[in-house]
Amino acid sequence: MPDAEDVRRFALSLPDTTEKVAWGMPTFRVGGKMFATLPEDETSIAVRCPKEERDELVLAEPGKFWIAGHEAQFAWIRVRLAALEDEGELRDILADSWRQAAPPRLLDHHPDLGLPTGS
Repeated sequence: MPDAEDVRRFALSLPDTTEKVAWGMPTFRVGGKMFATLPEDETSIAVRCPKEERDELVLAEPGKFWIAGHEAQFAWIRVRLAALEDEGELRDILADSWRQAAPPRLLDHHPDLGLPTGS
């Protein structure tokens, strides 16, 4: 089961990512934009997720995903670390959130992390 140190390690392995404490919790940023936070007691993460997709994820896997009340108006979703299948799933979730926040110059220089063709 992935933990807070796995989150930190994977997030910081993404290009131009920095860690900054904000609101009393670790946040991870690319190009100055947040793409992940490690809230509460570090048993979950909050990541960027288009609203349409996040609603589908919550309906499909409510034990894994949920929307925090104060984040409902934003394109963010919470993920329970204990519900993740493995570190690969955590890595995919963080990379997807990173892509949504990364400036185009980074996506151009890191095509392996870029948006899927057609997006």
